[in-house]
Amino acid sequence: MTEQYTDDSIRSLDWKEHIRLRPGMYIGKLGDGASQDDGIYVLIKEVIDNAIDEYVMGFGKKIDVSLNDRTLTIRDYGRGMPLGKVIDCVSRINTGAKYDSKVFKKAVGLNGVGSKAVNALSSYFRVQSVREGQTKIVEFERGEITQEQELQPTDLPDGTIITFAPDESIFGKYHFIKDYIERQLWNYAFLNNGLSIYFNGQRFFAKNGLLDLLSHNINGGNGDMLYPIIHIREEDFECAFTHMGKQYGEEYYSFVNGQHTTQGGTHQVAFREAIVKTIREFYKKDFDPGDIRTSIVAAISLKVTEPVFESQTKTKLGSQHMEPEGQTIRTYINDVVKRHLDNYLHINSETAEALYRKILASERERKELAGIKKLARESVKKISLHNKKLRDCRVHYGDNHERRLETTLFITEGDSASGSITKSRDVNTQAVFSLKGKPLNCYGLSKKIVYQNEEFNLLQSALNVEEGVENLRYNNIVVATDADVDGMHIRLLLLTFFLQFYPDVVRHGHLYILQTPLFRVRNKKETHYCYSEAEKEKAVGLLGSNPEITRFKGLGEISPDEFKFFIGASIRLDPVILKKESSIKEMLEFYMGKNTPDRQTFIIERLRVEEDAA
Repeated sequence: MTEQYTDDSIRSLDWKEHIRLRPGMYIGKLGDGASQDDGIYVLIKEVIDNAIDEYVMGFGKKIDVSLNDRTLTIRDYGRGMPLGKVIDCVSRINTGAKYDSKVFKKAVGLNGVGSKAVNALSSYFRVQSVREGQTKIVEFERGEITQEQELQPTDLPDGTIITFAPDESIFGKYHFIKDYIERQLWNYAFLNNGLSIYFNGQRFFAKNGLLDLLSHNINGGNGDMLYPIIHIREEDFECAFTHMGKQYGEEYYSFVNGQHTTQGGTHQVAFREAIVKTIREFYKKDFDPGDIRTSIVAAISLKVTEPVFESQTKTKLGSQHMEPEGQTIRTYINDVVKRHLDNYLHINSETAEALYRKILASERERKELAGIKKLARESVKKISLHNKKLRDCRVHYGDNHERRLETTLFITEGDSASGSITKSRDVNTQAVFSLKGKPLNCYGLSKKIVYQNEEFNLLQSALNVEEGVENLRYNNIVVATDADVDGMHIRLLLLTFFLQFYPDVVRHGHLYILQTPLFRVRNKKETHYCYSEAEKEKAVGLLGSNPEITRFKGLGEISPDEFKFFIGASIRLDPVILKKESSIKEMLEFYMGKNTPDRQTFIIERLRVEEDAA
């Protein structure tokens, strides 16, 4: 029977109901905190953005951030919310001061949604405004007021203090990863020179803008740079860049009005074009754009009046013009880059020579690889006709689809494990790539091996990562191997592959390790899946009466019916995180090179530490 469409079918949701019903519209994907683009980090960003806007307007030079278990407190020293409008500012949609472009000319948040989304999606939310010797405090639960205090006198300095705990009924058993929060805070510090941000007592501070950002992210400035970082600043645009040795692809850190545009946008496209155009004109040679840009590492920041983003999470700039000036972003960035870079290369002949040698080397390598690439692509096409290695999904990361952030590729070993995952996966967003035995140790090899080795060639093709992460087909790449020695070895070989040839996949937070249960503890009524000895002992205590205990020796032993519990909503993922002090070159040399005695000593020492801890 067809459902009746009547007046009763129409309902209006209030602000908090709509946010809680459709959280993805406001904060992207939910997630448990394993991914840096999970919603709980967007909540932090929304609150800090307001504090940053106060600093940009010249009020307050410090922001305090503290994390206590799963509760965050963010305190700025700006003007404080107008005391009579505190409730409206955090609970009335489309309410705020940023509609007046004269007050907040180039602010991050312009639509009055951010703090309201945090409020609606938090099980506890407390806002305190301090202004001119008075303070107002209001507490909420899931957007509903639970306590409102009258105005009180105070000697606290002016500012806004917001404390919140994300709602477990929305985000599940989430956890904050401090590395992700620290990465966020460092970006704020690099983009707001002179601002001090304190996170649990640690200070985040920068003096030289994007120059400091690039130095910080290129292994503390000691990476394999081909020439010193070039730093350009002019009014509303800033950039810093260099080229790296023995690195493929392009790497960008791009920002608009302080917002980290992880998916780029018109400003990043304009910068890439400007670099190619300027360098071609300087050397008077029609170089291939790829030869110029490959191995570039760049940070770019643009300030725009009333920017247009392609989503509420503001990860991609859509604006075309520098309003109200009317000049296109493309023309503006091209003019700034051409003027400064051309002058710099004329003055710094050593840098100009190093860049020229780099372009010629890239050109030679491209031509050497051309024939191999052609054969590799033909091989992929032939194999794809009857390819059982890749069981693809329907939605992909590049698609304009609300579930694209959930897209996942599981890289598994063996037919039984890949078969179980394939049968239990979500065919819309989860794909499976099956390895045949152990992959090659590619440490120290050139990229030629990616096209000559069938397994690597097919994996690269499945990921669509040959030209970099911009066209990646899956947001999450999950290594799913057995929790034994062979599985660990395969995991290490895959990590080597990504770090050697596609480090951006790791740097941009796309690579994970799948946690799978070691034990199944059950009786006739209940089943518990346990990921450690401690969890097993707890389950045994809960079930009692000699429950059946199964030790899973490999993924192949887990049935499809059981696998759906481990790759669904309760999936446990360990992100692969590159620390700022980690040198990829040194790390790969230590773990995958021929320094056997040093590595042997390291393993023995680690075993002793683990035995002592046990």
